[in-house]
Amino acid sequence: MRPESVAPSALAPAHRGDSGAAALLPPTPPPPPAPRSERLLALSSQEFDLLVIGGGVTGCGIARDAALRGLRVALVEREDFASGTSSRSSRLIHGGVRYLEHGHLGLVFESSIERYRLLRLAPHLVRPLSFVWPVYQGARIPRWKLAAGLMLYDALALFRNVKASRRLNAQQLSEAVPGIRAEGLKGGSRYFDAATDDARLTLANALGASEAGAIVLNHASVRGLLIEQGRVHGATVVDELTGQQLSVRARALVNATGPWSDEIRKLDANGSTPTVRGSKGVHIAVPRERLPTDTALTLLSSVDGRVMFIIPADTHTIIGTTETATHAHPSEVRANLSDVDYLLASANAFFPQALLSREDVVSAWAGIRPLVASGYGHGDANSASREHALHTSPTGVLAISGGKLTTYRVMARDTVNAVEKVLGLPHRKPLTDSLPLPGGDISSLDAELAAARAEVRREDTAVHLVRSYGGRWRQVWALTREQPSLAEPLVPGLPYIRAEAVHAVTHELVHTLSDLLVRRLKVAFETRDQGRAAARVAAADMAPLLGWSPDTVERQLADYSHDVARLFGIDPAER
Repeated sequence: MRPESVAPSALAPAHRGDSGAAALLPPTPPPPPAPRSERLLALSSQEFDLLVIGGGVTGCGIARDAALRGLRVALVEREDFASGTSSRSSRLIHGGVRYLEHGHLGLVFESSIERYRLLRLAPHLVRPLSFVWPVYQGARIPRWKLAAGLMLYDALALFRNVKASRRLNAQQLSEAVPGIRAEGLKGGSRYFDAATDDARLTLANALGASEAGAIVLNHASVRGLLIEQGRVHGATVVDELTGQQLSVRARALVNATGPWSDEIRKLDANGSTPTVRGSKGVHIAVPRERLPTDTALTLLSSVDGRVMFIIPADTHTIIGTTETATHAHPSEVRANLSDVDYLLASANAFFPQALLSREDVVSAWAGIRPLVASGYGHGDANSASREHALHTSPTGVLAISGGKLTTYRVMARDTVNAVEKVLGLPHRKPLTDSLPLPGGDISSLDAELAAARAEVRREDTAVHLVRSYGGRWRQVWALTREQPSLAEPLVPGLPYIRAEAVHAVTHELVHTLSDLLVRRLKVAFETRDQGRAAARVAAADMAPLLGWSPDTVERQLADYSHDVARLFGIDPAER
């Protein structure tokens, strides 16, 4: 079963038409990124207009926007693109209906506009998703209030939602969500938002930046700032793969490291006041058959009344999220048993026959939302504002903090606008509001799916390839014609194929097994061994391309096992 979908024609995007699969003429994809050695040389041998530190969705969005405006741009990321918060989200592009309760109308308006935009510019990565919100006797938000709130939600989107929200009576809701608790059910509403692959959305921006002329480098950390006469002029960067150290000079510097922002600030000004407060969000995945639903659900947890989601995701169902203030280091934040039990109890309260237990959890992951510290006020993380803010240090480092996945493009736009002012450049209109993301320049998503089904002849893999690569899925599948064994699955029962490991190395800036199996693909999230078995299969295909010796392969496998233990391990319950 798959989530209820909406025909692409319902969106009426500017870049789609009615062409069929036979008439589909995909654009010629650009060449792959330059070899890493060439990008390292470019970093150390020229001066840039802008150096972006941080390869999450915001940093990659900034790099793409700036490069498209004609700036000379470099971006460095200590680990991998989307290795932090940008790959550990609820995977939603949404207006933020829950923010209405806290009066954040401006953010809802902005988010709704961006949702509509991304549905058009990245139709393969951002897809309409139906949500049902059930209301029970005595709920904090009664049925009439929910309906009124969703009318406001539609209005703030300028009535450009995928479909308008509508009220459901108890019988209609029970039919829409089989197995939901009937006792005390008063009815509810259906509304629409969108789902995404958060890590691949980030990658699309990194590739888009590269294709626009930016030099982007993952696994490259900033160890110091180059400050001359009180002003920043670049950074000392270390290539984490070789240990090479180089100086990168730039006229402007942006700190887009999210939860790590204050670490970069310490390189600039020791003792500076923290500007980011961490809020931990935990999600768990259970097998789809244990909690089958064709629609996403928005729920008020029976444990504490906060808003949470149950989201269908192909072979799994995602339950999330928690939201608690944390002081954990962003690299070490994990779910604990209290988080898992909270999510299971919340889901079981609405699906009592599911009887979900810890043994049903395939994976659990945690991310830190980098909220603006001042946005907390005297409230908690749940009520803190998701508005973003720009700060400029005494040496001239611009730092962007706050915000949310849905509004990354606006954050990038505002940051590049500020960079233009710093550089004394005339303002240039951003192209990101109308230019499709890589893979999104297709005339019809349905036609791409039809073409993939006809050629691949395996439903789950065909759909996965189009949803991941858009119009560029043919690049991946072409590898299987040259080497038929690359059509074999990486994991039995999942849609991923060996050709993706090869393509990820040659076209998607992959250098480690974690880059591939945690972020380019979702293998680590969807297997009980977090992809350890798949890692050995993938390593055999990656090794010749990356020059790995047998000893290096074994080190990579050990590093991968350590990495997924760090990301997906579940800590003991907090006391």
